[in-house]
Amino acid sequence: MYKLLIVCFFGLVLVQDERVVTWNHNLQLEWENFNGKPKLGTTVAAVTASGISFGFSSKTSTTRLVEYSAFVDAQFYPDKSWYIKERADSIILDHERLHFDITELHARKFRKRIALSKFDLLISDQMERIHTAINDELRQMQQKYDQETNHSQQITKQKEWQQYIKLELEKLAYYK
Repeated sequence: MYKLLIVCFFGLVLVQDERVVTWNHNLQLEWENFNGKPKLGTTVAAVTASGISFGFSSKTSTTRLVEYSAFVDAQFYPDKSWYIKERADSIILDHERLHFDITELHARKFRKRIALSKFDLLISDQMERIHTAINDELRQMQQKYDQETNHSQQITKQKEWQQYIKLELEKLAYYK
């Protein structure tokens, strides 16, 4: 018996035709990538909408998982990302870029956990547990980053975070 299951989960609810940008080491987000409409009355100058998408397929027999494949991508959503032109500068852009890098860091962590996992017939449940845990960790790190840098206003902390994320990405380079 063959069973094919493909599941995709997104960090944000997406319309099927919505544009996405997949993280790439050579990619540098620019203000032109931020096409969403700013929220009125907000205290922040910009928002980066990013998330992790993943999917997998599996082949099973009646008694075991025969094989599976999976993909994980860090994605940026231009139409949900925005900035206020009068308040935006290069420091804030660097801050927003790092939000996307943090998403990629967690995509690599996700890929690593998949690679190190031993899946069975309950692969769907097992993948969902990994996905939920990674998304919780991602959300917590994004919040901590904004708090510690005061949304880019603490320049020293911003530089510390940039160095930390760079090193963490390098540690997980095998999983890019």
